[in-house]
Amino acid sequence: MMDVRRATERYRGGDPEAGIESFHAFSFGPHFDPDNLRFGALLACNEERLDPGAGFDEHPHSHTEIVTWVVEGELTHRDSAGHATVVRAGDVQRLSSAGGVRHVERNDGPGPLTFVQMWLAPLEPGGDPWYEIVHGIADSTPYAVPEAGAMLHVRRLAAGERTALPDGPYAYVHVVRGEVILDGERLGPGDAARITDAKDLEAVGLTAGTELLVWEMTD
Repeated sequence: MMDVRRATERYRGGDPEAGIESFHAFSFGPHFDPDNLRFGALLACNEERLDPGAGFDEHPHSHTEIVTWVVEGELTHRDSAGHATVVRAGDVQRLSSAGGVRHVERNDGPGPLTFVQMWLAPLEPGGDPWYEIVHGIADSTPYAVPEAGAMLHVRRLAAGERTALPDGPYAYVHVVRGEVILDGERLGPGDAARITDAKDLEAVGLTAGTELLVWEMTD
């Protein structure tokens, strides 16, 4: 079964006066929908757009696996465990907040910043915070988040190119850029598909430079 959620259905948030624009695919902050709390392990899929100099001041997280994909620009990350990095387009960043961690996210670069941040529920709570950044992840290299029983696949497609989606109990497809046909549905930037019991599905690129984030989840 596939449930398509359009970009126009996302909850708008952020603080435009502070240079922050946010789009939430799931219930988030004041936007509460009891029927849209999570899908599989996925708790949030937020698209964040930050003007130069804008950002999120230090704030806490716990018992959440936070995976960030930078679309354009540079994301400066600092956390209470001592990590300080700059995340750029094509990089995957993961912060395992575990028993608790605080961090800062800012656009200290010269141009606009867009990133997609996804939160996943761990299989077991607690533990020590953990951080990783993978620079320039390739299409053929899935990124595993075993703590959440999940795996992220980055798919980049040319017009007419096909890619098989992973089979499994739960699959979540987020279109970063471009357009695809998925099981007869045309999806564009910001659209997403929530697929239960995925089997033998494929996406077909309709435009050059199409980019998909695909979560394969066991729970």
